[in-house]
Amino acid sequence: MQHAATAPRLADLSVGDEAPPLVVENLTRTHFVRYAGASGDFNPMHHDDTIATQVGNPSVFGHGMLTAGLMARAVKDWFGPEAIRRLQVRFAKQVWPGESLTFTATVTGVNVADGTVDLALSARNAEGEEKLAGTATALAAP
Repeated sequence: MQHAATAPRLADLSVGDEAPPLVVENLTRTHFVRYAGASGDFNPMHHDDTIATQVGNPSVFGHGMLTAGLMARAVKDWFGPEAIRRLQVRFAKQVWPGESLTFTATVTGVNVADGTVDLALSARNAEGEEKLAGTATALAAP
């Protein structure tokens, strides 16, 4: 099992420790369209302003799974590409073009028996509005 070059060691982790935050500045419609192409999800709510506004939205909005993928990246960046054992998220609010998001992960449990840590996850915009919440379990470096 490979870990990120700076992956924390299990023995060095404690409840309350935080990952370096992942900040994604100024999400654009281009981010949404790229994600649509990668995922195959071409729902027009994510790329067509006319349709999005006809149903009462101020504009197009980002895919929930784009936000979830960025959250997974924050965990991956901390523990390494093969460390995620479980990831569960709840979409709290839509992500709009122009928003910047900060993704955080905080240790809520250290499991010495299996070498994993439990994490609380959050993605918030610059105004502090929570866009995504969740939990994860990751394998820590021995």
